[in-house]
Amino acid sequence: MKKIIVLTGAGMSAESGIKTFRDMGGLWEEYDIMEVASPQGWQKHPEVVLEFYNQRRKQLLECEPNKGHLILKELENTFEVEIITQNVDDLHERAGSTNVLHLHGELRKVRSTGDPDLVYELDGWKLKLGDTCEKGYQLRPHIVWFGEPVPNISKAERICQTADIFLIVGTSLNVYPAAGLMYAIPTGIPVYYIDPNPAPTPENVTVIPQKASEGLKTFQKSIL
Repeated sequence: MKKIIVLTGAGMSAESGIKTFRDMGGLWEEYDIMEVASPQGWQKHPEVVLEFYNQRRKQLLECEPNKGHLILKELENTFEVEIITQNVDDLHERAGSTNVLHLHGELRKVRSTGDPDLVYELDGWKLKLGDTCEKGYQLRPHIVWFGEPVPNISKAERICQTADIFLIVGTSLNVYPAAGLMYAIPTGIPVYYIDPNPAPTPENVTVIPQKASEGLKTFQKSIL
């Protein structure tokens, strides 16, 4: 069974109604993204950071996987599929995909500020000051913030090295180290890139300039 390795970005979830930071509006227009997505912001005003992620989490619970997510699940009927995602939502899992690696953390999980190995599923969408782990440390969003290392990048590189087909969906290819994963794949394998506004790519990449769900339908037809 051939293996498809998929790298997904924000465009994968856009059709589900997942808003970006810039789309949040309201209170968040008062803050630079570094204020709510960096260790410095957390130290300065943790209550604002918690509320930002609470609102993102609440919005996620109102969203559902889109057709693109479901097509990736369908591909498991014919291929071995592993997904590496830059997204922090759980829409791939809710669509039924069984092998998903999150590079930038997971919105519905929280972790200890004193012991990063203590990670918990959050019940509901609210995380508050005073919510602590079993060792008494404050819990924080289980998100990779700006300036923090990406713990899963080495694992992602190893996964990419096993690809028979490499598929990129809905990413600008501007965010590193994730964007560098396309150079970790075996030489000569087919590479497909689905995005309505694709970034410049090497000549060997098949570009499908469509939104995620539409482009995945095109991709599915081309390889089955």
